[in-house]
Amino acid sequence: MKLITFAVPCYNSEDYMEKCIDSLLVFKDDVEIIIINDGSKDKTKKIADKYAKKYPNVVQAVHKENGGHGSGVNMGLKLAKGLYFKVVDSDDWADKDAYETILEYIKKSQDSKNLVDMIVANYVYEHPDGPRTINYKNVMPTNKVFSWDDTKSFHNGQYLLMHSVFYKTKLVQDINLALPEKTFYVDNIFVYYPLPHIKTMYYLDVDFYRYFIGRDDQSVNENKMIERIDQQLLVTETMIRFYHPYEIENEKLSKYMIHYLTIMMTICNVLKARSGLPANKEKLKTLWKMIKDYDDKLYYKLRYRSLASLTTLPNFIVVPGYKLAQKLFKFN
Repeated sequence: MKLITFAVPCYNSEDYMEKCIDSLLVFKDDVEIIIINDGSKDKTKKIADKYAKKYPNVVQAVHKENGGHGSGVNMGLKLAKGLYFKVVDSDDWADKDAYETILEYIKKSQDSKNLVDMIVANYVYEHPDGPRTINYKNVMPTNKVFSWDDTKSFHNGQYLLMHSVFYKTKLVQDINLALPEKTFYVDNIFVYYPLPHIKTMYYLDVDFYRYFIGRDDQSVNENKMIERIDQQLLVTETMIRFYHPYEIENEKLSKYMIHYLTIMMTICNVLKARSGLPANKEKLKTLWKMIKDYDDKLYYKLRYRSLASLTTLPNFIVVPGYKLAQKLFKFN
């Protein structure tokens, strides 16, 4: 059995997808790579087929109508046969040494029949101004199996991303993880919805995922996020409606889920402020009302006692604070 299934959603990725795929082929005997061509109009299909022909026991090329990033992830998960499932976006790549370390751990776990629900590793922002590594040493025990009870508090702005996690494939297939189609920012759902189902974890302090930042057409480009604020609001509302976090039995997991929702609402508030549009202010007011009606305890936490509360201050305070944080932490 393959140890990892890598799903690589691609849309008009001809300029960079080969770097991504080549980095995953380094240990090709242990993995399967599913390239999902999401209705591309360039040479993506041709490149995907080239790899599938050259590596028929490793690479599978799937061509489908355009449905967005979530649609590509859904297709990859449906077809996945590896022990673990990992999404790698087509403009990102894997670090060879970290990759080898993770595979060695999975092999040992397979032999001992001790497969954890989720493996966590670091990721690196490959930013034009220089790289920045995100690790979890302050939160998770290193090189040991642990549960939510063994975790510590996440810092403000620190959370698990799609880039950091490897899910046990059977787990995410069994819980019917499915992302909305034709919607941006659904990677947040990918790392939020499974949380209550994850009982065991393993953290390796290695920098596996290289997350490229800097293209003008990226979904995380600030201007694009402002244009798509409706989708950010939709994803945030979807996440909030999944669970009542205060009712989650494990206290530390509950705290982390609220922490994640705090970050989502902070992003929504900042985008509203950066846009300066009255219509976006009204949309955010509607979301706050929805949260209050859905879970008033969660509402008061998010609205008045969290990082998100600071971003509800007047725009002339929020925007300079955001710009300073952007400069210090090199996010997009």
